[in-house]
Amino acid sequence: MAKKTIGDITVTNKNVLMRVDFNVPLDNTGNITDDRRIRMALPTIQSVLDRGGACILMSHMGRPKGTGYEAALSLKAVGERLAKLLETPVTLANENAAEKVAALQPKGVILLENLRFDKAEKKGDQAFAAKLAALGDIYCNNAFGTCHREHASMFGVPQIMKQAGKPVVVGFLVEKEIRYLTDTVGNPKRPFIAILGGAKVSDKINVIENLLTLCDKVLIGGAMAYTFCLAQGGQVGKSLVELDKVELAKKLLAKGGDKLILPVDSHCSNTFSADGEKIIVESNDIPQGFQGLDIGPQAAEQYANLVKDAKTIVWNGPMGVFEMPPFDAGTKQVAQAIADSDAVSIIGGGDSAAAIEQLGFADQVSHVSTGGGASLEMLEGKTFSTVALLDEK
Repeated sequence: MAKKTIGDITVTNKNVLMRVDFNVPLDNTGNITDDRRIRMALPTIQSVLDRGGACILMSHMGRPKGTGYEAALSLKAVGERLAKLLETPVTLANENAAEKVAALQPKGVILLENLRFDKAEKKGDQAFAAKLAALGDIYCNNAFGTCHREHASMFGVPQIMKQAGKPVVVGFLVEKEIRYLTDTVGNPKRPFIAILGGAKVSDKINVIENLLTLCDKVLIGGAMAYTFCLAQGGQVGKSLVELDKVELAKKLLAKGGDKLILPVDSHCSNTFSADGEKIIVESNDIPQGFQGLDIGPQAAEQYANLVKDAKTIVWNGPMGVFEMPPFDAGTKQVAQAIADSDAVSIIGGGDSAAAIEQLGFADQVSHVSTGGGASLEMLEGKTFSTVALLDEK
């Protein structure tokens, strides 16, 4: 799946139309609370500028109504942060994009306003895609977080530009995501351990099924463990379970055999808060009135020991309610073990990425994915049409 990258082609005096994922979180006053997605895009942008090209960046943010400008979801704050990080001016363009691009000089940067202000973006509208495609000489997909979406800027634009004979390539960020989530997972060093957490089995069914065929062990944590415990005939108190997925959990347990490992114990409380009565019990024997909110110390120790000997690790989903101490202990211990390991370690997007960042281990793992849904779909073994149509090396 080796795709041509932005580094493989000449960009001097060219306008590079680059799809980025600047869908960053904002606080109530419009300030960026985590700029990781902007920082992760910088090497690709800088490569274009350093080689005498200009960048026209396009992204979405949040879920606007699609009926026009919404101040709360403007990319204005993103443009300001990007200008600081690049140490170069960034022009925000809305209705006047074509005019601004006509005046764009080499090494200049334009950021188009939130694409989803127009509902045509999510619809994959061809006329909207054609308008965007006309802005660039080269298309670069550097937005892994939306690679699983056939939106206009992700699919229609490169399709039109390719038909016009223009280069359509990946950025360094998407190249890295593909390398880790496809190539490393498809041809792992062993033992290969997957750690899957989060609330719902239904979110991870296809991932579990795919990884059971690839991994030596699949370790389960988070609330979804209790659906499996129920499937084993255990007592789970008032823990979060998906009753309609119990039969499926039974099938996965049968398929997984001794590969699929559930937490032996759980840290429970009688309320969903840090203030309730807390007990540690076997995961299959949680008393009425209590709910499991984290894997227990025995499970955390077992998981950490398995991780220690691994050569490839994939982690997607926290082990418990990591935002609420003391129910962050399981996630912390597993994250620490991954950080201390010599394995190739791949952290899925979403909550796992947030946890590894918060715990300060992001620099001690091989790869932290920028895409939640996209990384899950790639771990399911899916290929993305938005990437498939790009130029081969």
